[in-house]
Amino acid sequence: MASERAITSETYWNPPTWLRGVLAVGLVAGGLALLAAGWARTSVPLQLVVEDERRQVRTHAGTVGDALRQAGVAFSPEDWVWPHPEAALQAGQTIRIERARPVMIRADGHSILVRTHAVTARSVLVAAGITAGQADEIWLDGEEVSPATLLPAGTGDGTVPLVALRRAATLSLAEISEAQARTLHNTLHTTATTVGQALQEYGVELTLGDAVEPGLQTRIVPGMAITIERSFPIDIHVDGRLIRTRTRGETVAGVLGQERVSLMGLDRVTPDLNARPRPGDVIQVTRVREEYQVEFEPIPFERISVPDSELEIDQTRLVHEGQPGINKRRYRVVYEDGLEVDRFLEDAWAEQKPITRTVAYGTKIVIRTLDTPDGPIEYWRKMRVYTTSYKPSSAGRPPEHPRYGYTRLGWKLKKGIVATDPTVIPLRSKLYVPGYGFAQAGDTGGGVKGKFVDLGFDDTDYQSWHWWTDVYLLTPVPPASQIRWVLPDWPRFPDRRR
Repeated sequence: MASERAITSETYWNPPTWLRGVLAVGLVAGGLALLAAGWARTSVPLQLVVEDERRQVRTHAGTVGDALRQAGVAFSPEDWVWPHPEAALQAGQTIRIERARPVMIRADGHSILVRTHAVTARSVLVAAGITAGQADEIWLDGEEVSPATLLPAGTGDGTVPLVALRRAATLSLAEISEAQARTLHNTLHTTATTVGQALQEYGVELTLGDAVEPGLQTRIVPGMAITIERSFPIDIHVDGRLIRTRTRGETVAGVLGQERVSLMGLDRVTPDLNARPRPGDVIQVTRVREEYQVEFEPIPFERISVPDSELEIDQTRLVHEGQPGINKRRYRVVYEDGLEVDRFLEDAWAEQKPITRTVAYGTKIVIRTLDTPDGPIEYWRKMRVYTTSYKPSSAGRPPEHPRYGYTRLGWKLKKGIVATDPTVIPLRSKLYVPGYGFAQAGDTGGGVKGKFVDLGFDDTDYQSWHWWTDVYLLTPVPPASQIRWVLPDWPRFPDRRR
């Protein structure tokens, strides 16, 4: 018995609690490792290529899609997966994935985010089912691009390209030309915002005076009708200057108004203000004005002489001073462009009548005496005359002439016979010439006029005289009808004394 107890005491071992826990965990881990090793030995090896990145994976999946999901590779319906995600998986197979890239599209008033494999701007739109017209504009990230422009390469920072489509509006354009007498019609397709931008896009040039309807700043609306009424050249001559301009005026008055040419009063315009201007016309504006002018014209006063028996001969007395009169004439004067072209006498009147100048001349004769070297004389008139001398040979007749040396009265020319103007000193009058002596008027001469006495000599005793001299008309006094009461103011040689 004692022997059996000793054996039992030697074979029984009771491990500690902590050791039992460790042993349990080890047993479980070993079991799991055996299971994992067995699971791995039964998995299928694959090669996965995602965007050119390769890696090896093993899977128990039955399809390509399940294998990708088991490998933690997410994919979207737009991504390209080869083979197809529903295809059965084969050992050693290579699975390829090409990711679709996100692109923002703005078109027709909408914004959509798409995932696409398109690489050009147009193909992005086509892939999204959006058709771009020939005149439509495609913009990529804020810049207009051609349809074949490639999308920018991905930067890896999550930036999404923006493709925008600007639809072109269809417009009608009518150009009305008065100068060419025709209207041109065109159809425009444009993405411009305003009418002015659309015309500029199509190279439609505008000149001064052209009218555009709707206005250049009007926003484009599809189907809009644009009308251009073309101006035409015209010249205006006004105020000494030439204005070259363009117009659409329907009347000449409208053209002048356009150029702010004002008309006043009697201004004349050619062609007529209501006429319709034509291309190349010249409008002539003539400034017309009228003014009244009053002209003063002096009226010469008359001069009369009246006899005065109380006044000695060759004396004068002013009875009345003369004063000119004044005639007034009022004219209507017409000016064109500052130049007088006509005048009309509207009225005339004598503003002041002239006053006649009256001078009294003496008719009183006083007999006087004078002692001379030739003896005393009695005279009734003293007269200052211009004296010259002549002789037969200087009288203008040749010696063989039958009247050579004879005077007008038929007297033989010699000293003591003088030539006078019979209206001043009548023929046969007796006179005394100091320095010459006694004489009698017996001849005349072509040049002997007025207060002029030509002293006669014969050819042997000739003396030259050329000066003013006092002569005395001797008594008896001739009849009043033969007296020249007012002597002429002739000749007018300088008064030279001997």
